[in-house]
Amino acid sequence: MSKFLIIGLGNIGDEYAGTRHNIGFDVVEHLAKEADVKFKSDRLADVAEMKYKGKTLILIKPTTYMNLSGKAVNYWMQNENISIDNIMVVVDDLALPFGKIRIGPKGSDGGHNGLKNIQETLNTNNYPRLRFGISNEFSKGSQVNYVLGKWSDEEKITLNARIKIATDSIKAFTFIGLQRCMNEFNNK
Repeated sequence: MSKFLIIGLGNIGDEYAGTRHNIGFDVVEHLAKEADVKFKSDRLADVAEMKYKGKTLILIKPTTYMNLSGKAVNYWMQNENISIDNIMVVVDDLALPFGKIRIGPKGSDGGHNGLKNIQETLNTNNYPRLRFGISNEFSKGSQVNYVLGKWSDEEKITLNARIKIATDSIKAFTFIGLQRCMNEFNNK
């Protein structure tokens, strides 16, 4: 049975819940809810395990804070003996329009501290990721407040539908592979 490690990036703490920067947490939480599994605190992350079409998905929400996410990713890859091709990092992306999903096999960190730390820790940027667009509708100098801000009422209207597309794409990744998953979901 093949295993996958699905990493939702975010920051721990109530003050970060429901913020744009925590969309990675929101996506893996939605996956867990769909599978009726619960997260439990473990080493460097909150962890849940689910099954999908004969595959085992280890879902993690690193508890290291965003800029040290690589520690948790590396630990759980080793602990569960999961290859880099079988991980998916779910991350917020300012460069994409709100709710747009972009799945890819590699890429730069794009200035994202979570991706930067994962890249430094794993010593590569060749790992699958799902970038979830949070748009860049902020004025000069207010990027941090925007990223750490809550979703607008307008965004909340379609947020759950976009999260559902993200979770469907993750399940597809584990079943049909990265290339077919990209072909199917990158234009949704």
